[in-house]
Amino acid sequence: MSASSPASRASGAGAGVPPGPSLTVDVVIGLPGDRVVLVRRSNPPPGWALPGGFVDVGETLEAAAVREAKEETGLEVRLVDLLYVYSDPRRDPRRHTVSAVFIGRAAGEPTGGDDAAEARAFEWTDLPTPVAFDHGEILADARRFLLTGTRRRP
Repeated sequence: MSASSPASRASGAGAGVPPGPSLTVDVVIGLPGDRVVLVRRSNPPPGWALPGGFVDVGETLEAAAVREAKEETGLEVRLVDLLYVYSDPRRDPRRHTVSAVFIGRAAGEPTGGDDAAEARAFEWTDLPTPVAFDHGEILADARRFLLTGTRRRP
């Protein structure tokens, strides 16, 4: 996630603007060899997570996803699909976030950066634990989509 605070990114913050969820993006990055990239978080909550973070004011979701992936993994990611938008208010213990989750492709080996203590590629059959947030659910949804083309429905 970016070093800037959510408050500094709030658009129109001030009197008369109701509070709302924070907008985020996550990327399921597939690598050759049927592997997926996860980052080990350096900040609470602990665990492994999908690369992602907050969307900056004036930034598209797609640009934010590519930027966050690059910052946290060092990989140049090509987005290939939008998996789903996850919005359960309990998905992030810090605050209510809504995340647009993309499927992306990259080549090379990831290296941790920004607020990722480590970035690694894992085989789908050997994912690490613990997994932060609702990313275990997202990974299961992504795997089902990649194998069958079946998407989660609202």
